Amino acid sequence: MNGIEKQTISKVMWRLMPFLFVCYFVAYLDLVNVGFAKLQMNAALGMSEAAYGLGAGLFFVAYFLLEVPSNLALERFGARLWIARIMFSWGLISALFAFIKPIASATGLSTEWVFFILRFLLGIAEAGFFPGIIFFLTLWFPSVYRARVVSLFMLAIPFSSIVGAPISGALLNLSGASLDGWQWLFIIEAVPSILMAVAVVVYLTDRPALATWLQPEEKAWLTARIEGENNKKRAVEHLSIGKAMTDRRVLLCALMYFCLNAASYGVAFFLPTIVKGFGASNIQTGLLSALPFVFGAVGMILLGRSSDRTLKRREHVFLAMVLAGVGLVGAGLSTSPVMVLGLLCLSQIGVSAMPPLFWPIPGAFLTGSSAAAGIAAINSVGNLSGFAGPYVMGYLKDATGTFTIGLILLGVTALAGGIAAMALQLNSQLETAEPETAKPGAPAAAHY
Repeated sequence: MNGIEKQTISKVMWRLMPFLFVCYFVAYLDLVNVGFAKLQMNAALGMSEAAYGLGAGLFFVAYFLLEVPSNLALERFGARLWIARIMFSWGLISALFAFIKPIASATGLSTEWVFFILRFLLGIAEAGFFPGIIFFLTLWFPSVYRARVVSLFMLAIPFSSIVGAPISGALLNLSGASLDGWQWLFIIEAVPSILMAVAVVVYLTDRPALATWLQPEEKAWLTARIEGENNKKRAVEHLSIGKAMTDRRVLLCALMYFCLNAASYGVAFFLPTIVKGFGASNIQTGLLSALPFVFGAVGMILLGRSSDRTLKRREHVFLAMVLAGVGLVGAGLSTSPVMVLGLLCLSQIGVSAMPPLFWPIPGAFLTGSSAAAGIAAINSVGNLSGFAGPYVMGYLKDATGTFTIGLILLGVTALAGGIAAMALQLNSQLETAEPETAKPGAPAAAHY
């Protein structure tokens, strides 16, 4: 690493990553706090486990429908304004969950239907946020840094659970102004998203060429480096938006991400309920629910660094999915609370580590508009399992009285994602540190 590279990457890293981390922290908190609210909300609203699982998953149906259009809008209007719009709208909608009963009374709808509609609207509001940030990072970081920067960004997931789970558990004990704890939880945890929307407009910069906080030579180096890598990819293979959406690698990536999210959200929305079943109090449930994410954070950092060092992307994804699958199947088969929690910790290492290991893969062969569309398509299709996973878990819990079959099914799904990863054919030379101008017609070296 030369002097200008080290200086520029360090400056960009410190400027962007802590801020994006906070953005995703509040986003994920608003996404999964319904799992804690459920401990009181289901009884208050008279909802079954299956109805809760259906509502929790409807978020991802809206996500699927609007992910690609939202990401294309982000490329057109700029990340700063579009991400701010996303955060402001989802903050407002998240707060509305506290008022499901009054909304139901005013509209004549059942409380279940209000819950379903608000979850769907939350998905519409948040569509494009995560793939938008992933696309945004491809504009600022060369390929060899992307697994580690995505790891840093996605540390917000385990961190929001490590910090947010105990807070959410404690908020359930609040009451006042004719509101119960689960309602205060939604209101209080929505406020940071609205405030961060304003901060995004002020703080973020759309691309390196516009960064007044970089020196001219730093801007010139970073712009040339990113454009050089993109030119190298285009010289080997250029995909239009249409081709990107049907490319075999994109479809395999979507399948892999589908399998991951089934395991991830299928457990996340029910983890507080599983832990509560051990006989824990609300605060104990919050603390114990945070434990798997501590292990997930460590696995995310260590495996992310290893992936960047070796560039063996698919092998690392395979390992992560095996850890997730084995942990979930084992948790389903175990009857000891200590063993169940320990195996959920093992599975969370794989679940947390997989996304930062995975997202550099499509970024290695997609550029420009095809990257915006392809990344969004992968994320939207993959997130459909965010609907299927929670619904299946809730349905099977109602049908059998336990989470056993649901956990085993999610574990097998994760293992299938690992097998799909090994079917990918990737060109590792497109991620080499120094981009070269490819010669027309020259064969590309492949990594199998």
